[in-house]
Amino acid sequence: MTLDFSVVTNAWQALAWGVVGTMLLAVFGMALAMVIGVGGVAVLRAQRRIPTLLVTAFVEVIRNTPFLVQIYFIFFALPFAGIRLNPTITAILALGLNGGAYAIEIIRGGVESIPKGQTEAGLALGLHRGEVFRMIVLKPALKAIYPSLSSQFILLTLTTAICTSISAYELTSVGQRIEAETFRSFEVYFTLTGIYLVISLLTMWALAAIGRRAFAYPDR
Repeated sequence: MTLDFSVVTNAWQALAWGVVGTMLLAVFGMALAMVIGVGGVAVLRAQRRIPTLLVTAFVEVIRNTPFLVQIYFIFFALPFAGIRLNPTITAILALGLNGGAYAIEIIRGGVESIPKGQTEAGLALGLHRGEVFRMIVLKPALKAIYPSLSSQFILLTLTTAICTSISAYELTSVGQRIEAETFRSFEVYFTLTGIYLVISLLTMWALAAIGRRAFAYPDR
């Protein structure tokens, strides 16, 4: 077999836009996941029976079902309820819900690692519980769980490849189109593997740099 990587070098612009599409899905999906994660933990800390059961059920359902099934459910089932979303919005929603379930558990672990004395001190100073959670509990917790959240973002970035199943525009969908036009499967998917590896390594480096700057303050 003769290898011909010109099929991918000639399509470098399309692949570059595919990388952009992948990163946009990952960033918006992770942003939604963080909103869900922080909101879910706030609900759990309120300890109200029905909301707590709903959040717990959400976490268990999402964490124990495949992402492919989740994105298919959103894309194909919601139209029966009269809700029609385009593939990009569906992908972001699915990524956000999936990442949110894991973010809830990650953030909850970080919040529970904060000594209760800090919360009691905030309340003694006359702060509302919401202010205590936001200013005294959340930031130290985020410092502790930042590496886990960074790993979750990288995992979410790689998970965007599954979004090609609903024709969302991202790197894998671009690669599939090139492969369909050229029939050069090895060259295309070998290149995609290398691109995803580079994306992961660069993202890991960037997040580590951001973390060093954002949390550069003493623990005590």
